[in-house]
Amino acid sequence: MDNLLTAKQQWVLRAYMHGDWKYLINYGAVRSGKTFIDNILFLMELQRVSRQAKEEGNRKPMYILAGYSSNSIQNNVLSELTNVFGLDIHYDRHGHFNLFGVEVVPAYTGNVRGASAIRGMSSYGSYINEASLATQEAFQEIIQRCSKPGARIICDTNPDSPQHYLKRDYIDNKDPKARIKTFHFVLDDNTFLPKDYVDSLKAATPSGMYYDRSILGLWVTGEGAVYKDFDERTMTVKREDLPDSLTYTAGVDWGYDHPTAIEIIGHDDKGNYYLVDEAYGQFEQVDPHWIAVAQKFRKKYGLKMPFYADTARTEHIANFKEHHINAKYGYKNVLDGIERVAKIIKQHKFYVVEGAAPNFINEIYQYVWDEKTGAPVKEHDHAQDAVRYCIATPLHLEEQRKQYPAVDKNKVRRTLRNLGI
Repeated sequence: MDNLLTAKQQWVLRAYMHGDWKYLINYGAVRSGKTFIDNILFLMELQRVSRQAKEEGNRKPMYILAGYSSNSIQNNVLSELTNVFGLDIHYDRHGHFNLFGVEVVPAYTGNVRGASAIRGMSSYGSYINEASLATQEAFQEIIQRCSKPGARIICDTNPDSPQHYLKRDYIDNKDPKARIKTFHFVLDDNTFLPKDYVDSLKAATPSGMYYDRSILGLWVTGEGAVYKDFDERTMTVKREDLPDSLTYTAGVDWGYDHPTAIEIIGHDDKGNYYLVDEAYGQFEQVDPHWIAVAQKFRKKYGLKMPFYADTARTEHIANFKEHHINAKYGYKNVLDGIERVAKIIKQHKFYVVEGAAPNFINEIYQYVWDEKTGAPVKEHDHAQDAVRYCIATPLHLEEQRKQYPAVDKNKVRRTLRNLGI
């Protein structure tokens, strides 16, 4: 057993087998082994349900497998069942599959519509992967479907805000009638990870909220400066020391009464990012002022340079495009975008050209967390938002390209011909 499961995972397994529970929730750090043990419990639950259904004479017992999206369920659960446990999964036309005589029905928790497939069904239980990403409505829908005698719910999740419904209503619920068992995982619980990987992950994770959540598995909001690891003394370079052959991108945060900010980032093939220029001001119209500014930046840094812009004002993006500016929608996930930038800062791969971006420097020390909401305070954020669009958008797009590669149309055509279509 010690060769397969960590001490924490064995503790969870014993609680599963011998405890009296309705909900079993594993929460905590990334890469800590939460999902692996839950995948094992999922298989054990299906076997339990199969036995119970046979005793009841139910020939078609149903069980819910829930996750944020079909892709997350595939990556986090089904791929492991196939690759690690050697299970052969066959899907019907609805995306359901059968294991141990139990029909497994997928539900997607990112919105209420994603859980529509389970409405009206009576389930023997559910496994909810990435539970904190589930909307509260979808989570409640799943619980309400688990109405068969002895139905149980297994969850795993990374932490979120301490005000999150999963933390408030379930993890912190000490009412014995609720029958909730919870297990807190930290990164060091996964003793199978190589030490150099753990040390590297700890060193690269931004200080503050991201470290507390990702490494320590704590439900915390941010406090103080958003970019705690930024150090102007060590992260300033002279323009003449910039490397050659940088690839440039621009980020745009629209304003009028509030400042508009355009920030220019150059990055090299070693993963370093250099803030090389900015334009910052208020009470100016997009046309003609900010279009003229963007055109100057294009002449300086490349006519095809992308401008990743705030999507709150799509008409401004359209106006840029009409003037042959390569304007694109910026990535709007604030917390994920901040984490991407913060990791680069933490790794000392972010630099500001001396004197090039005084407004960014002025803002960054005043850009702070709202401890009540867990989001940044909406002040001193114009240059910060522009830099975030500039860095996070291409990183996000590259991830999407790898996750959803372009379809080989010739291969599709050959396949259709082979099928006589």
